[in-house]
Amino acid sequence: MPTSPIGPQSVDRALALLDAVADADRPVAAKTLARTLGCALSTVYHLTGPLIARGHLARTPEGYVPGPRVPALHRAYQRHHGLGAPVAELLGQLRRSADAVAYFTAYRDGRITVVDTTAPVTDTAHPFAPGPEARAHATAHGKALLAELPRAARRRYLDAHGMARFTDRTITSPERFEAELARVRDRGFAVSVGEADPAYTCLATALPPLPGGDGTVRALSVSLPTADFRHRHGELRAALARAVPLFTASFPTLPES
Repeated sequence: MPTSPIGPQSVDRALALLDAVADADRPVAAKTLARTLGCALSTVYHLTGPLIARGHLARTPEGYVPGPRVPALHRAYQRHHGLGAPVAELLGQLRRSADAVAYFTAYRDGRITVVDTTAPVTDTAHPFAPGPEARAHATAHGKALLAELPRAARRRYLDAHGMARFTDRTITSPERFEAELARVRDRGFAVSVGEADPAYTCLATALPPLPGGDGTVRALSVSLPTADFRHRHGELRAALARAVPLFTASFPTLPES
């Protein structure tokens, strides 16, 4: 079977197709998918058949949309990252307490993920959406999580993901980044002032590790427009500090990852 750099070509194309449908604002026509994937229209139909049968896609008169299996996958995703109903409720409380968008993020097995956020799903302009986080070195939640890792694991992560420059504030030097993480550990919280997106600033803190945990590191964070941060950073830190023991107390009631 032909392979792509990351696996069998048919599997890679099926996943690329799912990503294209998920990222679209409206149903996606088969011809559009063929252009996006750079393949024949017959290949699109070949790939979508099993995806529809398994419920990952649905076909409408306007095109393809995410299927009925997707909500179950999302619930499983949250469960495996330690996010259940109590934590989801607490995330909403943090949003109200801080008057800022709140996030629950996690590091596991070399990957950092935004597990959940209180940002409305309709807010497509918001820069920190649930899913893999490719800008960890430029975000407060990324800094908070990486600061908790052993140095060797942190270096492996940065070697694998790089340190791209997103704004003129982004730290791209490994030496400067290590110094920044030392400050994060000293202060107990991380800040990113327009480093991932110039319009947004975020503040984050890592949660204490779970007893007998699996190496997963979790963090809470909030974000708001950079213009509002300077006169609100004190109250944001206080809101995060109040939230930490509440989240920590909720973890023993959650299913194990």
